[in-house]
Amino acid sequence: MAYVLVVEDDPDVAALVSAVLSAAGHEVDVARDGGAGVAAAQARRPDVMVLDWMMPVKNGIEVCETLRADDAFAATRIMMLTARSSADDVARAKNAGADDFFVKPFAPRELRARVAALIG
Repeated sequence: MAYVLVVEDDPDVAALVSAVLSAAGHEVDVARDGGAGVAAAQARRPDVMVLDWMMPVKNGIEVCETLRADDAFAATRIMMLTARSSADDVARAKNAGADDFFVKPFAPRELRARVAALIG
């Protein structure tokens, strides 16, 4: 399976995402803000990152842009998991380098399927 880094400031959402993906056989770590997410990704490059948009220190868009500016993360798949849902939000996330955009609240089965699709 894959190494997944979840970057989410809401502890309940982080725990749910972690539990769903761990049950699917993935190794999962959690970072609680964007700055910690970048540091965790640099320490151990994840196969997939699940990023919240609205977080302290660095928001998900800033995290995505930071990682996409570094060729070392070219193979890392990034999913934005956010309450934001407008067409402009989707476009902004894709322009920042997100590979997928998934809106909260979410169905656990769909989350598993989307992560599996990102892994290939």
